This record gives sequence, structure tokens and C-alpha cells, in this order.
Amino acid sequence: MSTRADEAYGQHGVSWVDRFGVWLSQRAIRRHFSGGAKLDVLELGCGYRASLLVALRDRLRRGVGVDFQIDPAVRDIAPLEFFEGPIEETLPKLADASFDVVMLISVLEHLSAPLTVLESARRLLKPGGLLLINVPTWRGKFFLEFSAFRLGLSPKVEMDDHKMYYDKRDLWPLLIRAGFKPSRIALSYHKFGLNLFAAAHRQNV
Repeated sequence: MSTRADEAYGQHGVSWVDRFGVWLSQRAIRRHFSGGAKLDVLELGCGYRASLLVALRDRLRRGVGVDFQIDPAVRDIAPLEFFEGPIEETLPKLADASFDVVMLISVLEHLSAPLTVLESARRLLKPGGLLLINVPTWRGKFFLEFSAFRLGLSPKVEMDDHKMYYDKRDLWPLLIRAGFKPSRIALSYHKFGLNLFAAAHRQNV
């Protein structure tokens, strides 16, 4: 029986519900890629097909994805590169202040030590760099579990691996403890309040 630790998101396909959710997340993310300069971007928990990095590749100078397993079909797509394995084991291999953007999209809720990962994400950002986070809310918990456990429209293994749900009062203190300043954090609910989106800039040195 597979477990979340054995596979990356989307490795065995995704439902229309999940595809719709990914599309909504991409809409929120693309607003932060509206400038002309190409960026160095890291996505922690990029998924088996790295669909977000692939979709953004024209905006990237360098795109790095991390997940348990990566589809061989995306490995040769420039300018992408990948690390296979747990996020926590990969982070020490990445250089300080080397990314313009770090993304944790529907990933933080799966982590046993979210604060440690957020601290590492801040370390990896260049001064003024941007951390983007999408997490399910406590309101979303009911709908996600109903979709997975009762309707079978989302992978049950994903929901069983959730360790936390987040509202603003949950995520904001974590970002502060990770070293982000209140004036540099923006939090907003989206997907009908089922998800929380965060954009936090690392302070300029």
C-alpha cells in the first residue's frame, strides 16, 4: 500500500477537482510573476510533473523543483533542474540567498516541522526575495476530506498525510518566528475561503 512518503503529488494522475484547484493556485501565483526580469525560483514539493514550474518556465532564469519523485519527461525541460527526496534533506544542499522566489504550494500542511522549513526558505531567498505559500484552511478541511473520503474525488493518501490546517492566526505567527517582518507579510483567503495564500518578502539587507 502506497503512502504519501513513497510518491510525489500527481504521480498516479489527478482528478478534475484537483486540476481545478491547481489552476486557481496558478492564477494567484502568476500575479507575482508580472515583471519582465527572469527569476531564480525554487518550488518545494513541486509534484511529480512539476506543472507549475513548467508553466512558468518562460519567466525563469533557473527553476529548481524538489519532490520525492520526478517524471523523467520533465527533467530535460530548460531551465529546470530537480532534486528527488524529502524537502528536509534537500534544503541543506541549496546555497543561501540564491532564489528570487521560493514556493510552498499545498505543501506546508504535510510537513512535520513547518517552522524549520520556513526558516530555511527565508535563508534561501535573496534580499527582497519572495516566499509564496498556499495552504488549506480549517474551513477547507471539511470539504477536502469529504471530497477524498466520501466522494473519492481527491487522493485519500494526500488527506491522510495532512498534519495541520491554517487560518491567518495560525500561519502569521509561523512566518514571524521564521524571521519575516509583519510589514512584509500579506495574507489572503481564496478558493472560496478553502485556502489561504501568503506572500512574504525577505527584508533587504
